[in-house]
Amino acid sequence: MNTLLLEALACENQSRPPVWMMRQAGRYMPSYRKIREQYAFVEMCRNPEIAAEVTMLPIHEFGMDAAILFSDILMIPDALGVGLRFEEGKGPIIEKPVKSCEDVAALKKPVVEEALGFVADAIRLLCNELSVPLIGFCGAPFTVASYMIEGGTSRDFKQTKQWMYRDPESFHALLALIAEATIDYVDMQVAAGAQAIQIFDSWAHVLGFRQFKEFSLFYMNAILEGICKPNPPVIIYCRGASVFAQELANIYPQAISLDWNAHLPSLRNLIPSRIALQGNFDPDLLYAPFSTIEEEVKRMLCEMDGDPGYIVNLGHGIKPDMSPEAVKAFVDTVKAYSPITQAVE
Repeated sequence: MNTLLLEALACENQSRPPVWMMRQAGRYMPSYRKIREQYAFVEMCRNPEIAAEVTMLPIHEFGMDAAILFSDILMIPDALGVGLRFEEGKGPIIEKPVKSCEDVAALKKPVVEEALGFVADAIRLLCNELSVPLIGFCGAPFTVASYMIEGGTSRDFKQTKQWMYRDPESFHALLALIAEATIDYVDMQVAAGAQAIQIFDSWAHVLGFRQFKEFSLFYMNAILEGICKPNPPVIIYCRGASVFAQELANIYPQAISLDWNAHLPSLRNLIPSRIALQGNFDPDLLYAPFSTIEEEVKRMLCEMDGDPGYIVNLGHGIKPDMSPEAVKAFVDTVKAYSPITQAVE
């Protein structure tokens, strides 16, 4: 078993840093697209055999040091009964958006083993096949609530923020319900064999500082405190919200995943050494020539040289039109890197 990720999450890695990539199993891969031609996206998530197969594709093709379960952060809304489908060019669609306090009151906490048992089944299949750690994941309550209110993605999150400011009591009730269901969901994933968990707060950047602490951080902390002990290693990723990194450190996840706006060495000096850092290569650099990718990866590695709690990743996910060869160049550069023999000025 390749344990580099687990060693880095414990801030005890004495070898090269581990590397994996958000959205490492996705539409940029011809092998993924071939499977996607046969199944709808949600069907792929709900089919344990297909989800396991897709999860393993990038491990076989690129050799990342960790696998992340092929699924979606909107499994919880689906389990809550609001309906979920994906439309080409539009992304996720919530079929019955939550629009009122009455809608919130009508939602019932799901029995996740019944509603989402296929996720546990996929994890168990993967644990029999993988030679690298498996990362399970969930959405942060604020991001999940935003999808449920907006009915899908949004440019301005107007409906979410209107509700948040006009009726914070019912907004908190929705967040609390999502957090409770998410705790059960994470526990199920860990019991099935997931060796780490990443929480994705994709829309945290739309919040101000005080609002982030009240409506996002509070509920991520509730998840950390609520999951079964001993806790699995938990990574928190807040897209576009590196400004909140020190606040995230105050709830002591095992790792904080940062976007490309952050300067990793500066944050390393501010964040306790017991917390690992993950990131933060600009994903758009994967459009660059391979020589540039290699140079920029080496620069990033040099900046974090000797950090036993550093995990190489992107600052966001791989995009559908990116080149598999660029992904390979990224991964291979990390795996071949030797701080003793390489330097970037």
